Amino acid sequence: MGQVQAGIIPVTPFQQNCTILFDDETREGVIVDPGGDVDVIIQTIEENKISLKAIWLTHGHLDHAGGAAELKERLGLKIIGPHKDDLPLLERIETQAKTYNITGLRNVLPDQWLEDGDRVSFGDHEFEVYHCPGHAPGHVIYFDRNQNFAHLGDVLFSGSIGRTDLPGGDHQTLLNSIRDKVFPLGDDVGFICGHGPGGRIGEERRNNPFLRGL
Repeated sequence: MGQVQAGIIPVTPFQQNCTILFDDETREGVIVDPGGDVDVIIQTIEENKISLKAIWLTHGHLDHAGGAAELKERLGLKIIGPHKDDLPLLERIETQAKTYNITGLRNVLPDQWLEDGDRVSFGDHEFEVYHCPGHAPGHVIYFDRNQNFAHLGDVLFSGSIGRTDLPGGDHQTLLNSIRDKVFPLGDDVGFICGHGPGGRIGEERRNNPFLRGL
């Protein structure tokens, strides 16, 4: 078994971090949050000779899930996640895309919903699933305990946190998710997030201005 590597493809006008997680020896992997720009995603996968096994979603916002249906059809992949509480968001992707004048994004229904405590994997790499509502009601995160690595979606950023002014968002619920689900993963855990650079959980716990007193 090789190590999990991560490649990021910024997609949509929101520059969302569509992430390819893959084994550096077998080249098998999954794609997390293909929000759009599917042609670019497929070209990148082919150029890097990645064998995708599934699509994982952290939550249902258009910039994270808007390209999932097309990618599923073109590559024959199953869509896994998020939690079922994000169904209303996934059903309104096309409506939201019109609001932002973005074309090509589609509503999507996952093949498998995820619950807190589930586990997902590709090859020999297993990720624990944690339901972390607040930014979106059905938001989940993925944690690889063996490699001390997490994909946090839009729950926590480097120096910031997910916005909570969108439908289904709640500021205190998000803080509770960070306190009760993210912090216990460990200070030395590195993370990728949905926008911008990643970091380490301990650094955010100590220095993130949105988390003071948490």
